[in-house]
Amino acid sequence: MKDEFDALGIKVAAASVDPVDKAKEVADEVNFPVGYGVTRDIADKLGSWWMPGREAIQPTELIIGPQGTIVASSYSDGPLARTQAEDVISLVKIYDKRAQQK
Repeated sequence: MKDEFDALGIKVAAASVDPVDKAKEVADEVNFPVGYGVTRDIADKLGSWWMPGREAIQPTELIIGPQGTIVASSYSDGPLARTQAEDVISLVKIYDKRAQQK
């Protein structure tokens, strides 16, 4: 859905606890930047669920508006309820329509 994202000015970035080499493997398969080395401290600052023992962050999905503020968020404590690309497109269109009506 990259073309639709581009048309709406949507940019995607991701990050994980993985070291740089593993994150690069993922980055090589997608068309957006992938960060690495997320720590529990970073997860805590985001309000994310942290999995002790696995030392992993659970999905934390943030939609950041043009002014740099969080306009929507989704936090998971497991593999369910991940945000889908179609949902992001719909939400951005709603926000754009609202902004045009002001």
